[in-house]
Amino acid sequence: MKLYFTPGVCSLAPHIALREAGIDVQLEKVDDSNRAAYRSVNPHGYVPALEIRPGLVLTEGPAIMQYIADLAPQARLAPENGSIDRYRLQSWLNFITTELHKSFTPLFKPGMPAEAKTQFKDLIGQRLDYVEQRLAQHAYLLDSGFSIADAYLFVVTGWAGFVGLSLDRWPHIVAFRKRIGARPAVQAAMRAEGLQPPAGDA
Repeated sequence: MKLYFTPGVCSLAPHIALREAGIDVQLEKVDDSNRAAYRSVNPHGYVPALEIRPGLVLTEGPAIMQYIADLAPQARLAPENGSIDRYRLQSWLNFITTELHKSFTPLFKPGMPAEAKTQFKDLIGQRLDYVEQRLAQHAYLLDSGFSIADAYLFVVTGWAGFVGLSLDRWPHIVAFRKRIGARPAVQAAMRAEGLQPPAGDA
């Protein structure tokens, strides 16, 4: 298998999942030098994409992560298919991708007006309030323990510092990031992408 990734973006989440699952994978970095060619793999041009075998490619992070989890059920990265806990996992994945991930994206655009950025930060703050309430009572997003949703949340909340959003307001999210950032698979994935864990996460 081959994972197409760009360092530090959302493709880090399936990269973490692959290492948590103990699955060997070839890594293919996507940047401006090869993005045009990459469109033959994923016409949208963004990462991640997982080439399962030549000619068979899966795109979209939440789908890729669930596929990885199902390849290695012994790693317990996702609840059993068809269970209510699996649907709870999918609920969290959808929440992270639509309410958090997509709200961060405009903040990275240099031409975005300051007023609009403030509105997006306020929206992210409201969503993080909800996550904080969950993590105030639980170590992970699911009762069953660490899952692919936690890997995704770790990656997305890691963008906060890059857009001038302090996480100090959400101490349980900060503690969560320390727990997830200390996991060997997370450390290995970040090192492989040329990244260092955020300060205090190691």
